Amino acid sequence: MRKARSFTISDEVLAELASTKGARSTSERVNQLLKRALELERRERLEQDAAEFFANAQDDVRERAAFQKASKEVLARG
Repeated sequence: MRKARSFTISDEVLAELASTKGARSTSERVNQLLKRALELERRERLEQDAAEFFANAQDDVRERAAFQKASKEVLARG
């Protein structure tokens, strides 16, 4: 379902749209570009989430190694 919305677009962007839209309407071109931009943002967020997850995983590895070392030292004393 399409809804009419009102947005302000700079003249520079309108000129670029006009020169790249081909046979499509300006609205179709704008929708295509917005979908691509939203997909790009989604991928960037996923990439950032993955980077944060794996950065935390490195911390977990170090913590686990420190815990194992401390446990071995305690068991060796006992």
